[in-house]
Amino acid sequence: MTHSWQFSTVVDAARARIAVARIAAEHGVSVLDRTRLVSALTAQLRQCLTKGGSWRLTLRSAPPSKHGEQPQLRISLRPGTDDGPGVDATWRATVPAAERDGRRNTAVVQADPGALAEALFSADDDTAGILDALTEQEALVAFHREELHQTNQGVLALHAELDAAGAAQQELFAAERAARTEAEVARRRLTFLADASAALTASLNHGEIVRLLPGLLTPRYARTVDVWLLGDEEHGHAPRPAAAVVAARTGRPQYAADHPGGLRGVDDRPPSALHPRVPLLCIPLSARRSTLGVLILTPPGGRWEPDDAVMLLELARRTGIAIDNAQRFEHNRDIAETLQRALLTDLPSTRGLRLAARYLPATHGLNVGGDWYDAFRQPDGSLITVIGDVTGHGLRAAVMMSQLRTALRAYAVDGGSPGRLLTRLHLFLHHLQPDLYATAVIARFRPGEQVLTWAAAGHPPPVLRTPDGTVHALDAKPGAMLGIPLQQDIEDHTAPLPPGSTLALYTDGLVERRAQGIDPGIERLTVAMAGLTVPDLDGDLERAADRVLDPMLRDSERDDDVCLLLCHVNSESGNVAVPTRAGRS
Repeated sequence: MTHSWQFSTVVDAARARIAVARIAAEHGVSVLDRTRLVSALTAQLRQCLTKGGSWRLTLRSAPPSKHGEQPQLRISLRPGTDDGPGVDATWRATVPAAERDGRRNTAVVQADPGALAEALFSADDDTAGILDALTEQEALVAFHREELHQTNQGVLALHAELDAAGAAQQELFAAERAARTEAEVARRRLTFLADASAALTASLNHGEIVRLLPGLLTPRYARTVDVWLLGDEEHGHAPRPAAAVVAARTGRPQYAADHPGGLRGVDDRPPSALHPRVPLLCIPLSARRSTLGVLILTPPGGRWEPDDAVMLLELARRTGIAIDNAQRFEHNRDIAETLQRALLTDLPSTRGLRLAARYLPATHGLNVGGDWYDAFRQPDGSLITVIGDVTGHGLRAAVMMSQLRTALRAYAVDGGSPGRLLTRLHLFLHHLQPDLYATAVIARFRPGEQVLTWAAAGHPPPVLRTPDGTVHALDAKPGAMLGIPLQQDIEDHTAPLPPGSTLALYTDGLVERRAQGIDPGIERLTVAMAGLTVPDLDGDLERAADRVLDPMLRDSERDDDVCLLLCHVNSESGNVAVPTRAGRS
């Protein structure tokens, strides 16, 4: 449908404007679109009237297309009276419409004042509708503005909470890092304390413990380390700081400096006159409620951390215990060695027979055990040589060894062969100490006889070197260990003993090695004996004993006592043996 209006006056233009508004309302154009259309058309009409002349306004309604497009109202404004295609429109507008078509003749508008007034009121109604819609939109905008404000407040509060949570998290991270750092430092202190304690307690030599301390403490925990032992005669008269003297007298740690140390359990004192510019930490080394000495330290930096000082106090306490244990062990070891050496008799001198003995105590543990050797004459002039080993170590084994030695000498007064003597020792030990056992070898030399009589009870076999340099072990079947719950009669064995022969009696500490057993050691002993010559043995048997002993000890761990007794028959039977040394340590 097409509508057209020709106008040149303001009244005609107003009638056309009213008609366009009515048609748009009839075609279902929304109030907002209709108001926008009328406002834009009014402005164009005003420009046309200002220019003057005749103008034509055309309105066409376009039905919906087959493609589903919405129906539209199309408006054009051209000058003149011709509405042909040759005249270009000066203004065009298009508005969407509903699908319904107008049913009234709204395109004709009367020129009377009533119609104009009605059109004016209709326009005011549209304006009122626009204002109502605008009010609703303003209310909606206000609602959304308030909602946005509340949202912003929530976002700000959330950001504040997130900031607070972030700050708290940072504080927790910092506290965790500090705790981890402190735990790592404490772990290092405890590890150092454990390692240092293990190193100090591993030694039973108090001098070695004192020498270990500087290497353990410098440079991490001390710049200098000095250990003052109260019983040290070598350095007993050296000047000592007053704080060290007070620590030794009172048994309390002292800190001497020009500022308080603030160390727990440590007394503050003025600076030392000997070292006025250097702080000194003097810690007593105590054990069993007595002070053994003082540990004197200077700090690695300006001062000690309190926790480091606590660790140093604990280390000094453990050092004092280690030194006390070492000194007590050394004292007991000296007593035991003196006791055992007192039990080792001087070897007798016999025409035609030379003796040389070596006894070496173990270097680990208490240096006293059950190894022993002995040589004495029987009433018939025979010479008895014996070497034995009581199981175990310590004073109990040494006492049992002494009793066996005394019992053997007593039994030998009545005579008897080596096997008979060992059998009697077996019964004696079994009844006297049922839980102790022993091994032994007894060899008998008769004057004027070139025969060796011997017997063994659970002991390594004797080694015999003949004058031609041949060396072999006397491995005839021995008896069982002495003292075991078994009735036995130990047999005698004999071997030729021409002049120039040498018999070696020994304990297992000489030949036995943990990783190899005893047989390779006996083989090495035979090699060492074969390296000797008859002139060497006739000339200096003591030196020959050293030549046998030295290669045997090169790979020894010295964790067991070592006994060696060489018995050499002179190549010239007229030679007389001179007194020999009892042993070498």
